[in-house]
Amino acid sequence: MLAIASSTLYPAITMKTPQLSDVGSFIKEQRERSALSIRKLAELTGVSNPYLSQIERGVRTPSAEILRSIAGALSIRTETLYQRAGLLDEKESPAVSDAILADESLSEGQKKALMEIYSSFITKEEEIT
Repeated sequence: MLAIASSTLYPAITMKTPQLSDVGSFIKEQRERSALSIRKLAELTGVSNPYLSQIERGVRTPSAEILRSIAGALSIRTETLYQRAGLLDEKESPAVSDAILADESLSEGQKKALMEIYSSFITKEEEIT
């Protein structure tokens, strides 16, 4: 795997095999959820309407720059699109649940409430993907 130089936030990022239909269908889902037409997304990103259509259908491989502009227009994390496109491996993130449970400033009731909310977000994200 090829390593990419990056900021201190992502010290060891590796490339994966592109997953064109995955990133394309994800972009289409997000665009539809945002109630944007493909023309409006093209206008917001500066990417042509036909090219966006080809990306959504998995026909074309978007560059990192195009993925960044799409992410900005759809208000989603750029890293999410990079992962979907196979440009980044999913990185290990600190366990949110561990941080919640370890926080001594939270009461047991607050910890329970936060864990329920966090779990609901994780479940929804897994259903989306």
